[in-house]
Amino acid sequence: MIPVASHPLPRAETLAWLRLIRTENIGPVTFFQLLQRFGSAQAALDAIPLLATKGGSRKPLSLFPLAAAERELAQAERLGQQALCWVEPAYPPLLRTVEDAPPVLYAQGCIDLLQKQSVALVGSRNASLGGRNFARMLATQLGAAGCVVASGLARGIDAAAHEGALATGTVAVVAGGADHIYPPENERLHHSIAESGVIVAEHPPGTIPQARHFPRRNRIISGLSHGVVVVEATKGSGSLITARFAAEQGREVFAVPGSPLDPRAAGANGLLREGAHLIESAGDILAVLRSQPTLSLFEHRRSLDTALPPLDEQALDRWRPGVTGLLSAVPVAIDELIRESGTPPAAVQTILLELHLAGRLERHPGGRVSIIY
Repeated sequence: MIPVASHPLPRAETLAWLRLIRTENIGPVTFFQLLQRFGSAQAALDAIPLLATKGGSRKPLSLFPLAAAERELAQAERLGQQALCWVEPAYPPLLRTVEDAPPVLYAQGCIDLLQKQSVALVGSRNASLGGRNFARMLATQLGAAGCVVASGLARGIDAAAHEGALATGTVAVVAGGADHIYPPENERLHHSIAESGVIVAEHPPGTIPQARHFPRRNRIISGLSHGVVVVEATKGSGSLITARFAAEQGREVFAVPGSPLDPRAAGANGLLREGAHLIESAGDILAVLRSQPTLSLFEHRRSLDTALPPLDEQALDRWRPGVTGLLSAVPVAIDELIRESGTPPAAVQTILLELHLAGRLERHPGGRVSIIY
């Protein structure tokens, strides 16, 4: 198991975590595989060049420089942001249970709010007045009941939810850096949350949000929350992505019904048809959450069942061509790869890790992988 630390990491270790997650070809899943395999971020950094070479890297893998990590951390500190590593006690405990949780987050504001029960309220940017008022009311009611309200600091429903919970506690998860104000009309709200709530970001200070950042932000919103409420959402909206992440992460999904004549109600109504909880007040949300088994958030440990123990290099050399030869541009389940290759699971995981570090492997939902030619 990887235990949750009882105190913040030493600065040198925090810098090693930053360097590892910022190194090319390394995402959260690969990060934790490396941490499980080598025991520390620094040991993983030392091992990466050789692993990438074994995976067939066509060029030397460039590690994120220590000086760049030091500059990033210093900039965050100047802006009043705190780096939270996955193992540190201040890291959101429920988010820690998500497979692709960010190894490092930046947080600005009342960081203690991240330890409280939270409910996410999300919805349309082009929200109706009624939708915004209802989201604001829900947030106020949830706050009065002791819940922290999380959202994405977008215009529309998100902004209304944050406004309703400012007095009791709100978490804003942003797609760029925690210091970057987006959209511009939320500047005052952004500053208010930084003072009385908490702003959370996966990306370094100064990062300007791009389209690909928003789905990753959405999985953090759902991941740190006990449930996700969709107030208004058109078909195909980002709010439905958040709801899908919530379902995959084992969170409760709630939806506010709306008129079938309003396109902004189509997404929420669709969720209701798929089994989401219909709500008309915060009491409906609280009743569902109180009826569910309590998650063991503060005692959670990441399982090491898939840890990668040291393997005989000669055996790996024999197995590597067979495993690699079964891969193609068509995604295949890792379990199927293990079964068809007849190779020990730990060896397959090691070979896939080498390929990923070499930039030759793409990971897909559902534990599937494909080769990059």
